[in-house]
Amino acid sequence: MENKFNFKNKKTKTPANTVTSKKLQCAMLVLFVLLLALIFRLGFLQIVKGADYKEKAVKQQTMSKLVSAKRGNILDTTGKSLAISAQVDTVSINPTKIKGKNDKETKDKQEKLAKAFSEIFELDYEETLEKVTSNSSIQTIARKVEQDKIEKLKEWMKENKISTGINIDEDTRRYYPYNNLAAYVIGFCNSDNQGIYGIERSYNSYLTGTPGKIVTSTDVNSKEISGEEGQHIEAENGNNVVLTIDVNIQSIAEKYLKEAVEKNNARNGNVIIMKPSTGDILAMAQYPDYDLNNPFTPTSSYWINKWDSLSSSEKTEMYRNIMVSSRYEPGSTFKLINAAIALEEDLVETDTAGEFNCLGYEMFGKTKIKCWTSGAHGPQSLRKVLENSCNPGMMQLVKKIGTRTLYKYYQAFGLFSKTGVGLPEEISSIFHQENNVGVTELATMGFGQRIKITPLQLITTISSIANDGVLMQPRIVKEIINTDTNAVTTIEPVEVRQVISSETATQMLDMMESVVTDGTGKTGAVKGYSVGGKTGTSEPPVEDKDFGYVASFIAVSPAENPEVVVLVALYDPQVKNYHGGTVSGPVASSILEEVLPYLGISHDKIDVGTSSSTSLVSIPNVENKTVAEAWKVLTNAGFRCEFNVTGNKNEVLVTDQVPSAGTRLAKNSLVMLYTAENNVRTSTTVPNLNGMSAARAANSLKSKNLNITVEGTGTVETQVPAAGSSVEQGTVVKVILK
Repeated sequence: MENKFNFKNKKTKTPANTVTSKKLQCAMLVLFVLLLALIFRLGFLQIVKGADYKEKAVKQQTMSKLVSAKRGNILDTTGKSLAISAQVDTVSINPTKIKGKNDKETKDKQEKLAKAFSEIFELDYEETLEKVTSNSSIQTIARKVEQDKIEKLKEWMKENKISTGINIDEDTRRYYPYNNLAAYVIGFCNSDNQGIYGIERSYNSYLTGTPGKIVTSTDVNSKEISGEEGQHIEAENGNNVVLTIDVNIQSIAEKYLKEAVEKNNARNGNVIIMKPSTGDILAMAQYPDYDLNNPFTPTSSYWINKWDSLSSSEKTEMYRNIMVSSRYEPGSTFKLINAAIALEEDLVETDTAGEFNCLGYEMFGKTKIKCWTSGAHGPQSLRKVLENSCNPGMMQLVKKIGTRTLYKYYQAFGLFSKTGVGLPEEISSIFHQENNVGVTELATMGFGQRIKITPLQLITTISSIANDGVLMQPRIVKEIINTDTNAVTTIEPVEVRQVISSETATQMLDMMESVVTDGTGKTGAVKGYSVGGKTGTSEPPVEDKDFGYVASFIAVSPAENPEVVVLVALYDPQVKNYHGGTVSGPVASSILEEVLPYLGISHDKIDVGTSSSTSLVSIPNVENKTVAEAWKVLTNAGFRCEFNVTGNKNEVLVTDQVPSAGTRLAKNSLVMLYTAENNVRTSTTVPNLNGMSAARAANSLKSKNLNITVEGTGTVETQVPAAGSSVEQGTVVKVILK
């Protein structure tokens, strides 16, 4: 059968429109991918990075200027300004905006501007030109510029028709009206107005304040749009900080300290003056010192002679407050603390003759520890041990006390911790570990060697003895004042704890007065005032023989009711007689001679009551009153009173009082109250007052709960009742002075 179809082997042709369709599809796919990528990119820019770009746009369209907050002032306790801030300006430039029409004109403009800056602000021309011609966005030309120089710059800009590229921003500069005064307390600020030493550092957050801000709109050329209302956020100024330091007392302390350091060719020295009842630091002086207004330029020969050879870290020593940041071995001033512990523990009495015996040395195995003097003091009472500053006597005393008891009281006195005064870089003491204290370590602690404390720790401890045994935290700042609202925040005195009894404290003050009247501390006496004190001369530490001797003296006055405590320490005095009584005692005396009258502590204030004294007060009659009411009446009249009540003080009646109503005594005298339920009388022995001053006799009687009346002036010649008599507490002892 014949095939009707004739098949041929040939390729099929693709229509042209089919090719075009495929190309179109590819193009559409590419466009779709590009569109999708664009959508993702737009989404990324708007959603993910939108906030960042918005912020950049706002920054490009706005100009923001910080308004510096005024740093608060530092004031002394009387309101005098110790640190203030004045209005100044900071000048900066935008080098890229210092342009002319061509390169030559730009160069001329830059050189002209650099010359003007160098002349107005007294700068190096080449260094200034380098800043003006730099490619950076901003360069600081001068900081803390006073207004007269700013006015000169503005006149120059006006004359030369330059309005862009030069920035004048408000700033403040720190000034210290008293230059060197209290430098180690106040401290100073860096170029950014941030405190780096002293109160400027520790209270920086209170003093600094919060900067304000001015935000305005700008055009494409970054120029402020005129007429456009901007945002103005006011700055919050810093607080004023009021110190316990008194400028007048500080000046007195610095005057006599400088004289003593230079006279005795000492390496340095310090003085602290404290009010024991509150812990207030009235003065804190250190010499050599430095000028707070030019802190990087030494002013004393001690630093000038070696300044250029010191490293940067060594130069910081010039700013260190050694009263809180350095330790030293306190020497014999520490004997007061050990004596107080022994009295409080009833291990000794003040005047038991022959209780201690000084052979001129004390043996500990094969180790001989000598007394400070070449001779022997022989048999002594505790009072005589302190008067003579006898080392063997104190070694025998601490052996009686024992390490465990000593360390219990050292901790109670705050000697194992920082005082918390609020000054930067305060450190604590170095004592032997309690379980490592052997007989030799115990012996040397007896006279304040081979242990290290700060001067502030020592005066704080002695001040507790002067404050009826109550330890107060040292206080250097008493108020913080909000300068915007005038609200005052008071930093109240902080009572830490009662460490020793009032009776022990009274006995200690009496013995301290003996040290000044009859012992090694005679150079600390002040005419017309009662002074208690203790000398100290510590040897160089074993590990640092170059440290030298430390000659110190601590004084309290008036001795019977201390208002001030003064610590003087001179380090490495280069004189033949370098003992504390010789070189530091006179400094304390000179300081007290001016400070006591300044504080209003007149000679009359230490009057213990004479037969003709107008300061005497009649004791009110409180019999048949309730104990609570009697106590209130007597304390309001200025008397102390003691009683022992088993019932309700608001119901139990007083049946007797000693001394009797109408007796005229000095304020702060003691009245004993008795009730029908408790009429037991306590007897005590009248001490021997012969040869004592009126103030010392009053202290001696006070420790026995006895009162005093005085006739005449001078020292005690006669007393009634006689020494050794047994009388009940509250009895009045009449003394006649001659």
